[in-house]
Amino acid sequence: MASFLDFEKPIAELEGKIKDLRHLSDGGGINITDEVARLQEKVDRMLRSTYAKLTPWQKVSVARHPERPHALDYIEALFDDYMPLAGDRAFAEDHAIVGGLARFRGQSVLVLGQEKGHDTETRIKHNFGMARPEGYRKAQRLMQLAERFHIPVVTLVDTSGAYPGKGAEERGQSEAIARSIELMLGLKVPAVTVVIGEGGSGGAIALAAANTILMLEHAVYSVISPEGCASILWRDSKQAEEAAEALKITAEDLHALGVIDQIIPEPVGGAHRDTEATFKAVGDALGKALKKLVGVEGTVLRARRREKFLDMGKKGLG
Repeated sequence: MASFLDFEKPIAELEGKIKDLRHLSDGGGINITDEVARLQEKVDRMLRSTYAKLTPWQKVSVARHPERPHALDYIEALFDDYMPLAGDRAFAEDHAIVGGLARFRGQSVLVLGQEKGHDTETRIKHNFGMARPEGYRKAQRLMQLAERFHIPVVTLVDTSGAYPGKGAEERGQSEAIARSIELMLGLKVPAVTVVIGEGGSGGAIALAAANTILMLEHAVYSVISPEGCASILWRDSKQAEEAAEALKITAEDLHALGVIDQIIPEPVGGAHRDTEATFKAVGDALGKALKKLVGVEGTVLRARRREKFLDMGKKGLG
């Protein structure tokens, strides 16, 4: 059963009517094709109109939609011969970050992603995409493996942030994130990031210090969640909508600021409404990004990546 967001209620009501009419037709031999087509056309118009003017807070809701495809969905759809690799070789396996060797359109790559899970069981297993230090240390180990074998790194970002629990802090959460950023900035192989849902705080940046950063149209990417920002600034998480506006978390804002390199359009109504079209759009954008980077000398890739992040924020400020 489809899940609808608060601002989609009028659309949900129409789609409910369409479902009822189809059920009526199946049971009574009544031909309601024209009425269904008329209502479906109205739904399509409402979807286009609604999604053309989403507020930042509404985009946060879309990015968090429970039916939105996650990292493992993209890996299954876009990568062949995926061989998952586990463990940080120091403490434990962290299921919030998944990764391994694979082929992308014939090219050997290392793919890493933050996985949220789709139901209660998998969300608990993957800790809702919030990685502990061992997850980031696993990511470091796999990126070093990619550099050793001279293969590109692809990362899929989708997390509300790194796990803030006591155990994670005791095991050096901030150090693990900082090491991941440092290591990724220093890679001598191509690195491409796709922000597929939420890009939250340092937990996202740890896997996003890439040569090219792509972002889905209705994804969000920010130094802190709107709720966290509102709690700090106004001592009231209910001010999250205002915080989302101020944080400039949308793909359009971030592209204007030079934080991301390209916006990947989503199907009307969001990635969850047409996953196949979303996978194709992401695959095509990823393929073009990798093609520009593969073959570039390693020290040049590293220098360009570091320069990119040192200059970040200058665009659009003058």
